[in-house]
Amino acid sequence: MNVSIEEQIRSKVREGYGAIASTEQGCCSGASCCGSSPEVARDLAVKLGYDPAILETLPEGTNLGLSCGNPQAIAELEAGETVLDLGSGAGFDVFLAAQAVGPSGRAIGVDMTSQMLSKARRNAVSFSQRTGLDNVEFRLGEIEHLPVADSSVDVVLSNCVINLSPDKSQVWRDVARVLKPGGRVAISDLALLRPLPSEAKELAEALVGCVAGASLVDDIRRDAEAAGLTDVSIKIKHEYVAVMENTGDSLYRDILVHLPDGHKLSDYIVSTDISGHMPCVGCDGDCDCDDEGLGHGPGGGDDVRLASEAPAWHQSSSCCGASEMGDVAAGKKCC
Repeated sequence: MNVSIEEQIRSKVREGYGAIASTEQGCCSGASCCGSSPEVARDLAVKLGYDPAILETLPEGTNLGLSCGNPQAIAELEAGETVLDLGSGAGFDVFLAAQAVGPSGRAIGVDMTSQMLSKARRNAVSFSQRTGLDNVEFRLGEIEHLPVADSSVDVVLSNCVINLSPDKSQVWRDVARVLKPGGRVAISDLALLRPLPSEAKELAEALVGCVAGASLVDDIRRDAEAAGLTDVSIKIKHEYVAVMENTGDSLYRDILVHLPDGHKLSDYIVSTDISGHMPCVGCDGDCDCDDEGLGHGPGGGDDVRLASEAPAWHQSSSCCGASEMGDVAAGKKCC
């Protein structure tokens, strides 16, 4: 795929998710990766396995209905861990992870959309007031070039985001770069059991809706293993697509029209739970033997290595981190 096509995809995704953040309303009806109303978003989250009581701890407007799974359920987060969420949106999974790892841990979200980043940073202020926790941070960057130091993260989460990337193999390589030896991934994403018909794939709505860019299950496994992850497991789940069909979501309804007669959405599209680990190398299998040399590579703050040219709103210094989230949300320059 040439650079111009990659940037077209990024621009389309950035435009679509920026609109969702700005309007707090999805680009299509029902509940899908296009977003949804608060009521529908909460119902979807509960059906995906999120604890209703924990959802009540989240700031208003955090759950935009953009999930297609529940990575928290497979992450087995522990106190003190550092967690990174790819495509963190308004902060939904970041805030849940922050509570799981506690005050001695850290939850970092990365998103390439300025509107989402501002929204998440505003939500972080409310989250801290509600919970007393001050262990979240949101950084600007593309998931292909994460603004995170090498070997610095215990767990990488993502919820219905990697499929949006035009260079998924690079995403997996950068995930492997930031994970500590023995670190793990817990990712929910849409995948394809077979290629979509061209008419369905070309739907512009499908692109922003996490479907047109979805990879075949075998390709996801290949990319993860090629990046260096081991024990890669991909669990196929049909429940999400069933929910979409039952809600009459316009995105999935439009795709269904373009499928051959007698074919169901679930013949093509599934939600997946993806897990895997980075091996412990150079330590005789002991991941805790030596931290020397860890922590290099791009560090805190917003990413200066965006694959596309940095837009006007891009901040390039770590001074734009969590402590200035209120200023950034208000449109002030902190650098």
